[in-house]
Amino acid sequence: MGGKNKLARFQELDTLSHVIQPTKDEVLERLELSGKWNSDFFKNSNPIIIELGCGRGEYSTKLGLLNPSKNYIGVDIKGARMWYGAKAVLADGLSNIGFLRTRIEWIKYCFNPGEIDEIWITFPDPQIKHQRAKHRMIGPEFLYTYQQLLKPGGVIHLKSDSEFLHGYLHGIIKTRDLTIHESYHDIYKQLTDKPDHDAFATKTYYEKIWIKSGKPITYLKFSFPS
Repeated sequence: MGGKNKLARFQELDTLSHVIQPTKDEVLERLELSGKWNSDFFKNSNPIIIELGCGRGEYSTKLGLLNPSKNYIGVDIKGARMWYGAKAVLADGLSNIGFLRTRIEWIKYCFNPGEIDEIWITFPDPQIKHQRAKHRMIGPEFLYTYQQLLKPGGVIHLKSDSEFLHGYLHGIIKTRDLTIHESYHDIYKQLTDKPDHDAFATKTYYEKIWIKSGKPITYLKFSFPS
């Protein structure tokens, strides 16, 4: 995509009330909406679910459509991709879906402790090389942040094409007092009896690529101690 197209999309995102594009300083000084997403953004008291690394926002958009009594926020730094989801939400007139353009490592400044009910992580980069381990979105430091932001009993969903990442998370769970609610190495073979499962809510842009190449799609749902 050309630079002019990206700039045009960033500018259009600025005109959309359901898209928040804070500056670095606005985030690191604690986002003004922190602790106020229900009251000031969604204007209701419904549960808040965030999708981290949302890309085009397929999951946030589809789950929001299927669950109008829940609020969804897609989070990503790549605005040119987020634009697709933001435009789809606008076209469908959905008021329970928003987008936040920021870095995942900064979300601790964007939400108050206990403000989030669920977290979806869909097809993150596995960061397989050892020197990139600290960037894994289900690594220890990220998990600590998620635990602070989730309400007691809140859950995390990891949907991935990476068996490595699936196994890595299982390793972390075994060394900590975490609870696995569901775990599948290949949802399209193991979840055939649950066609309405949220893991099937939509196929993301990248998921379609992985399926076409024959990669199994993994899913893991877990929670922290109350």
